[in-house]
Amino acid sequence: MSFFPGKDPAPGNAPQCKAIEQVIVPRTVDLGDFSVRRALPSAQTRLVGPFIFFDHFGPAEFRSGHGIDVRPHPHIGLATVSYLFDGEIMHRDSLGTAVPIRPGEINWMTAGRGIVHSERTGTERRANGGLLHGLQMWVALPAAREEMSPDFAHHGVEQFPVIRDQGKTIHVVIGSLYGAHSPVATTSETIFADVTLKAGVSLPVDADHEERAIYVVDGEIDIAGDRFGPGRLLVLRPGDRITVSAVSDAHVVIVGGAPMDGPRHIWWNFVSSRKDRIEQAKAEWQAGHFGKVPGDEIEFIPLPER
Repeated sequence: MSFFPGKDPAPGNAPQCKAIEQVIVPRTVDLGDFSVRRALPSAQTRLVGPFIFFDHFGPAEFRSGHGIDVRPHPHIGLATVSYLFDGEIMHRDSLGTAVPIRPGEINWMTAGRGIVHSERTGTERRANGGLLHGLQMWVALPAAREEMSPDFAHHGVEQFPVIRDQGKTIHVVIGSLYGAHSPVATTSETIFADVTLKAGVSLPVDADHEERAIYVVDGEIDIAGDRFGPGRLLVLRPGDRITVSAVSDAHVVIVGGAPMDGPRHIWWNFVSSRKDRIEQAKAEWQAGHFGKVPGDEIEFIPLPER
């Protein structure tokens, strides 16, 4: 899913803390019923670990009869990672998957050599209206696995380890953090944790993973005297252990992992280590050679003219 063809986000002001390499201020686009903030890719940071795309959408409250309609569209060379804080989205893809995703769950869709999917508000939820708030992220696949078979995995909230300790709640959604291990299968070292902190509580962020970033969803945090509010992606320097202190009740996510095995090209919904592979995918979508989405065969998003 890609809600808008946004330009690169802007870098923020340099912080005093030397452990923070870059502060990314996402570009925000208002789509009428809700807003989207895109933090990755940015002008100076294309990837954090395997994460090549990071969108924060909502929170939004849809009126009765309204919702999202991301029509069928293709992907190659990546895995989409969908995670909700509020609401529900119906996922359908060309493998025949039809699964709703709800708060705290995760949809991991491996595009590999090619997949098509749609994401819409379901009929019942559209009739009643309601909240929508979450993250849409992409992880690039290792070069040797870019052409792997497409796949889809859904994980319920009960599958993820949760750490609760003195005002901290940490959901370890992907990878290994704080001694807990997620069951989500990945193609490279990847971490993603959903963290809430009570005001005055501190959270250590160790340096076990080479590339890490903290995104502030809500509230305000302090790192070595620098304060950061919502909508900031803090890219951390490799090897530095830091401490995050909650100035107010705060909600953050931690993302990262091992560095990618080389640069990646990204165009629309396509990611690849090879420019010619992206050109091939563009031609295949234009020619109608990707699969159809059962139950959502009529509409599709045409190839952008850019």
